[in-house]
Amino acid sequence: MEVTASSRHYVDRLFDPDPQKVLQGVIDMKNAVIGNNKQKANLIVLGAVPRLLYLLQQETSSTELKTECAVVLGSLAMGTENNVKSLLDCHIIPALLQGLLSPDLKFIEACLRCLRTIFTSPVTPEELLYTGPDHQTILFNHGAVQNIAHLLTSLSYKVRMQALKCFSVLAFENPQVSMTLVNVLVDGELLPQIFVKMLQRDKPIEMQLTSAKCLTYMCRAGAIRTDDNCIVLKTLPCLVRMCSKERLLEERVEGAETLAYLIEPDVELQRIASITDHLIAMLADYFKYPSSVSAITDIKRLDHDLKHAHELRQAAFKLYASLGANDEDIRKKIIETENMMDRIVTGLSESSVKVRLAAVRCLHSLSRSVQQLRTSFQDHAVWKPLMKVLQNAPDEILVVASSMLCNLLLEFSPSKEPILESGAVELLCGLTQSENPALRVNGIWALMNMAFQAEQKIKADILRSLSTEQLFRLLSDSDLNVLMKTLGLLRNLLSTRPHIDKIMSTHGKQIMQAVTLILEGEHNIEVKEQTLCILANIADGTTAKDLIMTNDDILQKIKYYMGHSHVKLQLAAMFCISNLIWNEEEGSQERQDKLRDMGIVDILHKLSQSPDSNLCDKAKMALQQYLA
Repeated sequence: MEVTASSRHYVDRLFDPDPQKVLQGVIDMKNAVIGNNKQKANLIVLGAVPRLLYLLQQETSSTELKTECAVVLGSLAMGTENNVKSLLDCHIIPALLQGLLSPDLKFIEACLRCLRTIFTSPVTPEELLYTGPDHQTILFNHGAVQNIAHLLTSLSYKVRMQALKCFSVLAFENPQVSMTLVNVLVDGELLPQIFVKMLQRDKPIEMQLTSAKCLTYMCRAGAIRTDDNCIVLKTLPCLVRMCSKERLLEERVEGAETLAYLIEPDVELQRIASITDHLIAMLADYFKYPSSVSAITDIKRLDHDLKHAHELRQAAFKLYASLGANDEDIRKKIIETENMMDRIVTGLSESSVKVRLAAVRCLHSLSRSVQQLRTSFQDHAVWKPLMKVLQNAPDEILVVASSMLCNLLLEFSPSKEPILESGAVELLCGLTQSENPALRVNGIWALMNMAFQAEQKIKADILRSLSTEQLFRLLSDSDLNVLMKTLGLLRNLLSTRPHIDKIMSTHGKQIMQAVTLILEGEHNIEVKEQTLCILANIADGTTAKDLIMTNDDILQKIKYYMGHSHVKLQLAAMFCISNLIWNEEEGSQERQDKLRDMGIVDILHKLSQSPDSNLCDKAKMALQQYLA
């Protein structure tokens, strides 16, 4: 209470009727709060902020008073995050933005400093100012590019740096801005050439890194080709240099993350990066040395780096994921790097969500390799930590982890068995009920891979866990990928005769209903083709055949698709017919007669004249069944 009482007189003076005393009060307050967090908190509690904002916006206030108010508010914002929250609650931002319209440079500068302090605080929601493509476009339309470009030649290093940073933010994932930047001239030189000069080795590291970011973002936005010399010979090597253990932690983090973003879509850049300066081995140091030996002279630096070491691991995982995205040899190199698989597996259970996500992405990238799925992934029982990750992770991790599970469940992967035993079926069936379409797709995709050439017991487990109700919900899902993968699952469940007959004896009625609905619905060619292939599988069963033969509606649909304008659908319908009329099987005579009465033989004759050789051959083979 005493402390607060001693602070009260500062606030009281802000209400003095004499403007001169008010000004002196604000100046005294400024001197009292500098570097004193306790005092800052007291003044906020006592209601200084609304009064300072009122004075700042009053037309009758002198410019000097307004400026001093902005300085005090800036000082309060420099305190704790709670201070910033209090300032935001008092609507400080609109007041400061309004101040930027003043003709007085000193006042404008005080408002800008205060705004900068507030916006660099993690508690400030960015949408209060400019974020996102719309805002990049607003800045662009107001001439930001031209107005900032000439600042790159400023005599002040600080100004040049801020201009560079502006360009990196404007260009990020924005083709419109990036395409313009390529052609901007500053003192007769094109911007990309200026950026290239700024990333030379003799420039300060911060400048090299930011220029490399500008060129990276322009390249990713399609404004510079990936095989352009300024990318291959300048930007990429500069970013690799930033990964060396001589650099400071934050430089290594930013270097690796920017490089990962640059090479992510381009296999040629991935190959070049992988053989530049032993990058793959250099990244292994990200797991060992949070600080370089030269930086350890400073104990504060060491303490800081130990606290932030997880950022290095995250950056390394991200870059490994990009490097190994396409090339089998690079994946092999990464996996053969000392203890790499152990490091990734450890990363899967780290406390930081960002590290876990990066580790899962890295693993997912490496799991695209059939060779590695059979060897390293098996040796390290990667599926165990992965199943753990899938138990209760945020969506962004779930999407990547479940996508990787799809790869681990491919039929040639030795991990398939243990994954099944660890309760994967329930987990994946759960994913198919997610609100997030990406998770529904991955859940059903993994089940589809699991059912491929699986034994009867696994198929029964899947059907039981999924339930027919859920299967039908997925067959009417608004997401096309979900529908296609669900049809793929059905097709894999209905393969090999005994399985087809078994499943159709328990779920036949519902499956036939679903097939009818899809063939009648407004669906694309691929969906209908998959559905007809499912019918062909059913027609291959021994007892399951009857479900088609006794369903005139379905028979008429098969007949209709035999005469369809799309060859893919004609072929799929033809498979159904071939399986129904095959001679060696019991009851084939009755089936042949029924189909002849429906006019199928006439259609077969017509198709045997088809210009499509595949269709023509299949029709002739079918006709031979009638002659045999």
